[in-house]
Amino acid sequence: MLTIENTMALIIDFQDRLMPAIHNYQELIVKTAILIEGLKLLGVPIVTTQQYTKGLGATVPELSGAVGGSGYVEKITFSCCKNEEFRGKLAKAGRKDIAVAGVEAHICVQQTVLDLLDHGYNVYIIADCVGSRREMDRLYAERRMERAGAVLTTSEAALFEMMVAADHPARKDISNLVK
Repeated sequence: MLTIENTMALIIDFQDRLMPAIHNYQELIVKTAILIEGLKLLGVPIVTTQQYTKGLGATVPELSGAVGGSGYVEKITFSCCKNEEFRGKLAKAGRKDIAVAGVEAHICVQQTVLDLLDHGYNVYIIADCVGSRREMDRLYAERRMERAGAVLTTSEAALFEMMVAADHPARKDISNLVK
């Protein structure tokens, strides 16, 4: 179960030169921006990555603005776990539950999720915040990750799961976000 105290979010490769090629990318960006805003309201740490920024560009403005000044991890490996800076941020956060959003589902997201599972993390794939160029690639990646032990959920379900109860101080703000 996702909890505020044990969860870290990972936002993988929402980059400006890549996103227009991603299936349903505009809705994906909107949902992920809502997720990030909700995570910030809950105080959940967020790590953002960029794959080969020189070629794929920066994180799209809608998300880089939402994440704020926390910066990003530059990587060339498909799995974030094969990047030393990311492993350092993961260790520093000290969280065992990782909520994952990103592109592409069948490449960087899948390889990262499989590595996180292999290293003993509980992985929650935020399905409405994960995409690929082709829908079939996303669907089969989600199936493979789920069979490996990841849990599929949605952004709204994850945020409300972490709040636990209607009396949470962020409930009203998060309710307004997801409307």
